[in-house]
Amino acid sequence: MELLGEKVKKLRQLKGFTLKDMSGKVGLSTGYLSQFERGITTIAVEHLVSISEVLGVNIKYFFEEEEEVKEEELVVRSYDQKVLRILNQCVYKSLSTAPKNKIMMPKLVEMTPALESEHLDSYPHQGEEFIYVLEGVLTLKVNEQEYQLFPGDSSHYPSTTPHNWGNYTNKMVKFIAVHVPSDLEI
Repeated sequence: MELLGEKVKKLRQLKGFTLKDMSGKVGLSTGYLSQFERGITTIAVEHLVSISEVLGVNIKYFFEEEEEVKEEELVVRSYDQKVLRILNQCVYKSLSTAPKNKIMMPKLVEMTPALESEHLDSYPHQGEEFIYVLEGVLTLKVNEQEYQLFPGDSSHYPSTTPHNWGNYTNKMVKFIAVHVPSDLEI
């Protein structure tokens, strides 16, 4: 079983906070926080509540047991990819197991050719996005600027920036899209 302090340290580092950052936000010394993370000292519940708020998780996150991971919870076989949705000219397939306690939402997007008359409307949403083109030529529109992405090309941008994708070729486009919501609560 992972110690409480170890869980805090792991999540703090994942979120990009230093001990000094955390110290300033929760009102505890860096030395005390370091000792807590190493299991040398304990911490009051009100300080753990403050830490959970800074890290953007519910306090119960620190008390949940991590279960042994089974293959079906860890690996998604190509023949087991779930179709999440079919929208416009895109088929979205999940590249991840159930999203419990996961931060990223990776998808395989298969996009059929668009009609030449179709206009690419941009839309913003929360979080950030990363795309990687596997096959075909993807048109990426970000802030009214269009970019042609070829196999092996990628892009990473805040999802709050107006953006969209299109396929103006006569061939299928396949790409990986990874979305990380900003209002995530683990």
